[in-house]
Amino acid sequence: MGLLNLFPKPAATLMRLPSGCFTVDRAGQIATSTLPQQFSVTLAQEIATQVLATFREAQAAQLPLTELIIHFASLKIIAREMHGGAIVFLTPQTLAHKPN
Repeated sequence: MGLLNLFPKPAATLMRLPSGCFTVDRAGQIATSTLPQQFSVTLAQEIATQVLATFREAQAAQLPLTELIIHFASLKIIAREMHGGAIVFLTPQTLAHKPN
């Protein structure tokens, strides 16, 4: 019996990645949401703040940015500009092989 076996770790709980969307107004307030209740409202507002800031910076630089796609290892975020606000889609990345 090894030393590490004396201090067993509790089993890790797997969380299901969120799938859904939400809309935000110009001020960054969430108007509607289809995200699960377990998803943190604070995290959704943080995402909305960053998305709106990106769209505003692109507009200030006179770049025609209307859609933003962010790929994480396990999560994909798609945001579309909507007259100063935005709609944000969150989808889990799949492990399935995608055809070329």
